[in-house]
Amino acid sequence: MADLRISHIELDETTIIWRNADIEQERRIAIFDLIEENSFKPLRAFAAGHLGPYHLRLSVDDGRLGLAVTDEAGLHLETVILGLGRFRRPIRDYFAICESYYQAIRRATAQEIETIDMARRGVHNDAATMLLERLEGKIETDFPTARRLFTLICVLHIKG
Repeated sequence: MADLRISHIELDETTIIWRNADIEQERRIAIFDLIEENSFKPLRAFAAGHLGPYHLRLSVDDGRLGLAVTDEAGLHLETVILGLGRFRRPIRDYFAICESYYQAIRRATAQEIETIDMARRGVHNDAATMLLERLEGKIETDFPTARRLFTLICVLHIKG
């Protein structure tokens, strides 16, 4: 029986140069939520008879996102590479809005915080939709999983 989910996720720590406590909390929440509930079907691995669950390692190298998929025993199944050019603006916008959000939490009114959070969710949702489009034909996943993966992609882009 297929178990089409990610059971373990790892970020290439050499990619992450700097992060603050707020970003570290985002990372922890995204990983926890992703492991708790996700839908993940790497199409080539699945077609070859690997029915999950899967381990996933995310890395960024030379402007490309690598999604290395292994089975639970550590056998490499496939690596999906995505160009990140189309994600530059959403990542930049997401960082800017998150910075505003973290500052607002410390000093703004509830209504101001809610307005910033709505903008943050909008950017996040648009980027998740874009990620789903880029994964089409490679990995089948759902919207909540794509949102959490986008958060982790952003963490990989922190340059200090």
